[in-house]
Amino acid sequence: MRTVYNDLNIKFAIDDMSFSVLNIAFEVFLRSMPKHSHGNNSYELHYIPYGHGTINISNQIYEVDPNTCYMTGPHIEHEQIPIQNDPMAEYCIYFKIKHTNGAEAFYPEGNSLGKLFEKTHFWFGSDTQDLYPTMQQIFYELEHKYTGYMTQVEILLKQCIVKMVRNYESNKESKEHFSQTNLVDSKYLIVEESFLYDYETITLENLSARLGLSTRQTERFLRNYYDKTFLQKKNDAKMSMAKILLKDPSLSITDIAYKLNYSSVEHFSHAFKQYYSITARQYRMTHL
Repeated sequence: MRTVYNDLNIKFAIDDMSFSVLNIAFEVFLRSMPKHSHGNNSYELHYIPYGHGTINISNQIYEVDPNTCYMTGPHIEHEQIPIQNDPMAEYCIYFKIKHTNGAEAFYPEGNSLGKLFEKTHFWFGSDTQDLYPTMQQIFYELEHKYTGYMTQVEILLKQCIVKMVRNYESNKESKEHFSQTNLVDSKYLIVEESFLYDYETITLENLSARLGLSTRQTERFLRNYYDKTFLQKKNDAKMSMAKILLKDPSLSITDIAYKLNYSSVEHFSHAFKQYYSITARQYRMTHL
């Protein structure tokens, strides 16, 4: 039993390294695979979901059980021998890698995912990173070819590389981290979270202080990026929550008015009618 995809042109980059996937296969070994190896910059990821057998890697014998995972890199000779009454099944992905700048780049030790993958020519052990569902999903995507399947397959193959490096390192903490957001992007988040969580009480002065801007600059920022004034943004947030609260039968309209920080129920009712062209009471009657 063998399923193989070897006519794909799958390429993606990690760090300063380009990956080409030449072969993706699943096989239940009803026969032994003779000793073989791969050339420069070639890596083969093997994952055994079930069954048993042995592998001979560089003249050393390893017992293969379910959830065994091993990597064979350039010039690593390997031979697979199944146990006949419980033959091992194997997912296999063949990678070809190269440095995108045409020469081996300098990587600080331990700082590059691509380099960690490249320098490990052989690894054998039990998978601790839950590779099985990732492998299954790759084959599902390649079989059905639903919209976006190529992007999905690339993402899943990248996950395989991340999971293998984590297997090598036993979940060592990364030395690389996300950079901080830039000032403009962080302002978007401050604005959106302010109206999401503090819509009842937020004032223009409060928001300006959070943004590190004057009130005039804050109003200009809101107009430029949201095409709305501070009061419009605040009103949008309060009216959106008003609809949610009106669906709660345990709250009276008066409760809701004060919950949203209106000075009176009449003020709330007027604001709701002006915004939705229906009274709060009418809305409640049709949504309870």
